This record gives sequence, structure tokens and C-alpha cells, in this order.
Amino acid sequence: MELGIYTFVENTPDVETGKVLHPSERLKILMEEIELADKLGLDVYAIGEHHREEYISSAPSVLLAAAAVRTKNIRLSSSVTVLGSEDPVRVYQQYATIDQLSEGRAEIIAGRGSFIESFPLFGYDLQDYEELFSEKLQLLLALRENEVISWKGKHSQSIDNRGVYPQPYQEKIPIWRAVGGTPKSAYEAGALGLPMALAIIGGQPAQFKQMADFHARGARDYEKEVPALSINSHGFIADTTEEATDIAFPAFKVTMDKIGKERGWPPMTRSQFEASIQLKGANVVGSPQDVIDKILYQHEIFGHQRFLLQMSVGSIPQEKLLRSIELFATKVAPAIREELKI
Repeated sequence: MELGIYTFVENTPDVETGKVLHPSERLKILMEEIELADKLGLDVYAIGEHHREEYISSAPSVLLAAAAVRTKNIRLSSSVTVLGSEDPVRVYQQYATIDQLSEGRAEIIAGRGSFIESFPLFGYDLQDYEELFSEKLQLLLALRENEVISWKGKHSQSIDNRGVYPQPYQEKIPIWRAVGGTPKSAYEAGALGLPMALAIIGGQPAQFKQMADFHARGARDYEKEVPALSINSHGFIADTTEEATDIAFPAFKVTMDKIGKERGWPPMTRSQFEASIQLKGANVVGSPQDVIDKILYQHEIFGHQRFLLQMSVGSIPQEKLLRSIELFATKVAPAIREELKI
């Protein structure tokens, strides 16, 4: 199993001081996180795209390019690229450039995204939400297959026998499909032969088993080998369960309460949070052994090939976030790899 981290580069107020870091300072911390993850042998670092005040990740390809020249081994991925409001040609060029800089470590996780701000920001009509993503994903996949491309677009541009450069260092950039809770999306990812990144950030993981089943069914129905599956979850690791809970809950609450206010959810309580970090809950928060147990429990359900952890749900103090990465890489990852004989 590949093990890694994903982030949207949250920059929310410190829960104790109320202060927000200068964006430059937050980005310096991000590079330290990525460098540490690479140094300690984690497999993947992914940066997602948001266009909101509390995130500094509107241009993940730029951040990943910076990371490419500061790391040696770790795979560098988007998580996710909001493809419906992007230009697939530019996405392909950007990640091909990252791939050249990193000598073959770039990949793309394409999805619809959990927020909609990018659509009006870039002049797209939300009534075209489904069509935009479907057409642009097809164009992105066509770009991966053809150096010179002709394409007739409805929502995307039309292209008449044009070359797209640079080409990647790898023969083909891996493209994953990000999926939340929509069975149709899971099935379509499998039908296209695309690996799926399944976000589990609420409820109980066992409830999402059907998503993996739909993904596999789509592949089999279209006579494709069943692609890889990644489970992407919120979480945090400290030396003890109590310490991890005390650090993570206030930061989680800031972020989830803000989203909840927009979407009509009640504020998160400590008891709800503690329930969510139990073995069968969605949040992967606790001591190294807690996290090992939860990853292995989920592996019994899904048999997945990758697990990514979002540690910065809300702003976590730098030294505590770096400690969480260290524990993930030096305590959790070796135990998981040994248990699964990876």
C-alpha cells in the first residue's frame, strides 16, 4: 500500500491567538512538510485546489513544481484538480512540466471539487456542471494518448491537429478520478479504467464499500483490469490518543463549523468528534497504533492500494504537524507495510 498526505493548504485562524499566518509563511511551512515527508520515505504528497479565503491552494501546480525541485522520491499529485473549471490543455502542460522537473513523479487527481467558487470565477455556468467535467476529462485523457491532437469541443476549445508540449518524463502521467459519494461517478471511473481516489470524511467507512464495488463493476463491464483504489481521509497523529484528540479537535471544529454554517449543519461537538475517531468512524485521529488499526480495518473492507491522510483540517501548529508527519512515516508506515508485506 502506498501511504501519503494530502492538503488544501489551510490557513485558518490559530485557535488560541486568532491570528492568521501571512501566506508566505504558510507556504514556507508547506514546503517543510513536503520535504520531511520525502526525507522520511512517504510515497505521495498531494495538493488540492480551492478558491476560498481560508486556503492557499488556488494554483496547486505551482506549489507542486516548487516541491519537485526540493524533493527526490515522493510522488507529487493534485488532490484534486477541479477539471470542470480548468483548461485541460493547460492542466496537461502544467503537470507534464512538473513531471519533467521531478523526473517522472507527477500525477493528476481530477474531480468536480467540493466547492463551486471556481466556476463563476472563471466564467462557467453551473448549469453545465456535469457536461463540463465529462467533456474535459475526455479531452485530458485524449491529451495523454496523443502528442498531436484534433478535438471538437462544446464546452472546451476545438483543436485542429496541434501538438501539445512539453510531453511528460513518464510515458504517461497517471490520472486518477476523485469521487465522493456518487455511485455513478465511481462506475464511470472504473469504466474508463481510471484509478479512483475515494474521499471518506464523514459517516462510517463500511458504508462506502459500495463505491469500491461500483468502481470494480465499471471496469469489469468494460473488460478492463480493475484499477487501483485510494482511500483519502481526514486525520492527525500524536504520541497518544488524548494528545491527538486535543490538538486536532479545535482545528477541525473551526473548519467544519464554517462549512456547516454555509450548508446548514449544526456545530461540531467534542463528543461527535470523539465518536468519529473510533475504529469504525471516518476520522483517522489518534496514536500511531490507533491509526495502524484503522488503516488495517479499512483495508479489510476495501483492499485498497493507497491511503492518503489530510492532517491540516484547520490550522495545526507547525511543530505538531511535523511531528504528525514523522509518526506517520516512522511508526505507522513501517507497520502497515510489514502487515501487508509491501
